[in-house]
Amino acid sequence: MDRKVPRRKKSADLTPSSGVNPSAKQSAIKGVTVRLDRKARGGKTVTVIEGLQLPGHERDALLKELKTRLGTGGTVNDTAGMEIQGDHCDILMSVLVQKGYKPKRSGG
Repeated sequence: MDRKVPRRKKSADLTPSSGVNPSAKQSAIKGVTVRLDRKARGGKTVTVIEGLQLPGHERDALLKELKTRLGTGGTVNDTAGMEIQGDHCDILMSVLVQKGYKPKRSGG
């Protein structure tokens, strides 16, 4: 008389395996721009990554990985995208290519 009670499915089991709509992933990969900016920062240089259309938690995880890898600070800005402190355009371009994005360099 040992009756097994079915378990509830976890929310991770209910989501598709990729977790992201393929067309949304494709648009996130397409229009990524990396540029340097010094405006309104007291002469300090930041590298701006624009065009990443990722959900908040994925964007935060990517930013954390980039900051750890570069050993610098950064932030997510709603208007400009991600900002990484310092001139790291070349390194960020190679990291984004490794992750499957197609970044373009803007501004020289």
